[in-house]
Amino acid sequence: MNLSSNAENGTLVVTVNETRIDAAVAIQFKDKMREETEEAGTRVILNLSQVDFIDSSGLGAIVAAMKQLGSDRRMDLSCLNENVDRVFRLTRMDTVFSIHETLGDALAH
Repeated sequence: MNLSSNAENGTLVVTVNETRIDAAVAIQFKDKMREETEEAGTRVILNLSQVDFIDSSGLGAIVAAMKQLGSDRRMDLSCLNENVDRVFRLTRMDTVFSIHETLGDALAH
């Protein structure tokens, strides 16, 4: 699982550099997110611009990563393609996460 991160205006942006978040990589994703967000401030944006596919295990891994942040930090999502966005809306996870169309929108929010 290839993730990269950078801080922008006090917000940690974590980019998933993979096309899939599925059962095959869900555990790796959670572990990498824990490493990337250990020192994060109060807000993390997960940039999913390169992700084309997510299954229920991938969705669970993203929720687990959000829970790892604790109640004093939050995770927003950005750049979901049509297929990934559909998964979040069908499972009603769009009510759990703030979803932004672009990274710029997420940073401005």
